[in-house]
Amino acid sequence: MTGFGEQESRGYDRRASKLLGGLYRHIADEVAASTGTGAAVLDVGTGPGLLLAHLGRRRPDLLLHGVDLSPHMIALARNNLAEHAAELSVGDVGALPYPDNSFDLVVSSLSMHEWPDPVAAAAELERVLRPRGTLALYDFRFVRDASMRSALGARFAAPTVRRKVVRPRGYPIGLYAQWTARAARATRPCGDAT
Repeated sequence: MTGFGEQESRGYDRRASKLLGGLYRHIADEVAASTGTGAAVLDVGTGPGLLLAHLGRRRPDLLLHGVDLSPHMIALARNNLAEHAAELSVGDVGALPYPDNSFDLVVSSLSMHEWPDPVAAAAELERVLRPRGTLALYDFRFVRDASMRSALGARFAAPTVRRKVVRPRGYPIGLYAQWTARAARATRPCGDAT
C-alpha cells in the first residue's frame, strides 16, 4: 500500500477539517474519559494529525504519538500540531516503528479499511500495546470487517473484542463503528505464533 501524495494529502486535510470534526471530538471525549494521567497514546493512520490536535487540546497531559504511511500527511500533521507536543513517524501498521509495550492506548480513525493485511496489523497493534492496554479502531460502519474481527480475536482476549455503532453528537445517523480490544498479557516473544 502506498501513502497519499502531496496533493491528495492537502485535499484530505481540507475535507477532514470540515467534515470530521464531530467524529474527532467524539473520539477525543472517549479517550479523555478512559485514559489515565500521562498515558502514552498512538494514533495509527494519523493523517494530518487532526485527532491528535483534539486530544492535545482536551488532554495536554497525554504523551501523543502519530504514525502514517504518507510522509506528506506527516508534514501536514507537524503543521497542525505545532502547538502540541506530539511525536510523529512515517510507518506502516503492518510494521510499526515502535518498541514492544510502548502504548497504553492505540487509536485509529478511518484508516482500518485501507489496511491490506489485517493479520499483520493486529499482531503489530498487540505488540506495541502495554499489557492491559486498549485498542480503539473507528471506521465507517459499512466497512467489511470480518477479516479484521477474526485477526483481532486471534491476538486479543476474545471477550474484550467488541464492535459498536458510533453516532457523534449532531450526526443524524450512526455512520461509524468502533472496534475495541484489550491486551491481556505481555507481548508474545518473536516467532511465537500461538
